[in-house]
Amino acid sequence: MRLTALALMLLPMPALAAEPMSAAEFEAYSTGKTLYYGNGDMPYGVEQYLPGRKVVWAFVGQECRHGAWYERDGLICFVYEHEPGEQCWSFYALPGGLMAQFAGDEDSEPLVEVNQTPNPMHCPGPDVGA
Repeated sequence: MRLTALALMLLPMPALAAEPMSAAEFEAYSTGKTLYYGNGDMPYGVEQYLPGRKVVWAFVGQECRHGAWYERDGLICFVYEHEPGEQCWSFYALPGGLMAQFAGDEDSEPLVEVNQTPNPMHCPGPDVGA
């Protein structure tokens, strides 16, 4: 049974995981999966992890963005098309899935994996049906 996002938020950080995942651990866990993330008790977004460290990301209710990830200084960093700069995170393996903490803002609520599937994301094009 997966821990709920709220239950994870109530645990102190040391109780969650001692060390962030390495790039190899993150790649082994995520490749071939589509992971759904929540923030507190709210849905946040979904990311599909493709071979070759490629990704497809979408915030809830928004268009998909294609990108890639890489390791930098022990962090997992993402770059997306049409987005300036990188976004770096520390990922932690928990009994119920992943937890991701945004680098440089450790006071922000972490994202937690709330669901996963081997199925690809559904990414309709912009202005479909318009």
